[in-house]
Amino acid sequence: MNQTRIFKVLLGPHFTEKATSSTSLANQVVFKVVKDATKLEIKAAVEKLFDVKVLGVSVALMKGKTKQTKYGLGKRSNWKKAYVRLEQGQEIDFATVE
Repeated sequence: MNQTRIFKVLLGPHFTEKATSSTSLANQVVFKVVKDATKLEIKAAVEKLFDVKVLGVSVALMKGKTKQTKYGLGKRSNWKKAYVRLEQGQEIDFATVE
């Protein structure tokens, strides 16, 4: 995998109520990723950037919502999120990551 691609795959962590509960129950972290990212690319990027061991990756394509604006109907872009399951004892602390 190309080294520049590793830095472009992950867009950032995704913090929601559902993501927080899955983090505590199943040792998972949720990331927003680029739409064309594969599971293998996501796994390699997380292992390389955060120096952790990944057990598995699940991805979900989130459909963009239709919103009412003052100019009529608008649509948000579709986006992809990845549920990354870490090995037991591994964790990512976003407060200390530079």
